[in-house]
Amino acid sequence: MNFKDTIKFHGHACPGLALGYRVANLALKELGLRARDEELVAIVENNSCAVDAIQFICGCTFGKGNLIFKDFGKQVYTFIRRPHSEAVRIAVKWQPPSEDPETEAMWTRYSDGDRSAEVIAVVQDRKARKMNSILAADDAELFEIKRVQVELPEPARIYKSITCAGCGENVMEPRTRMVGDKLLCVPCSQK
Repeated sequence: MNFKDTIKFHGHACPGLALGYRVANLALKELGLRARDEELVAIVENNSCAVDAIQFICGCTFGKGNLIFKDFGKQVYTFIRRPHSEAVRIAVKWQPPSEDPETEAMWTRYSDGDRSAEVIAVVQDRKARKMNSILAADDAELFEIKRVQVELPEPARIYKSITCAGCGENVMEPRTRMVGDKLLCVPCSQK
């Protein structure tokens, strides 16, 4: 799958998507397969644009249970080829070049909500240059790659749906909470 297809899946081109594209392709090169079902597992430590590339290219999704999200805010991605516990851990080490004062000022304006044509042009140009730099770099410039041993995550499970006694919506059985004599979903149990 090429980068244009990945952009189409994600909805826009950006440096984060380019990093995910590179991570996903490196994982496939290292482990030798794309997931048709659950044979490849991705553990992602952020919820950035990069994760969309991993889903699209590697075939790892929440629905199949082979995409695991750990909210650590790190650009680290671990891929496991089941049934083995050997995995590859890919940490992004790439640092974008420093911004010149004018570009930094434009980024600040953008972050503060300024969407003027002048600001958008500078921000889009900088994003494009970062993205092209990522796509052209060697793997060794972008990533720290380690072979690691991990505990295999459980395969995906299908759970019985229970109707919440509070809101009447279906909830998977292990997420219900007994409050008094009623089985409730998490939001209803917290009211």
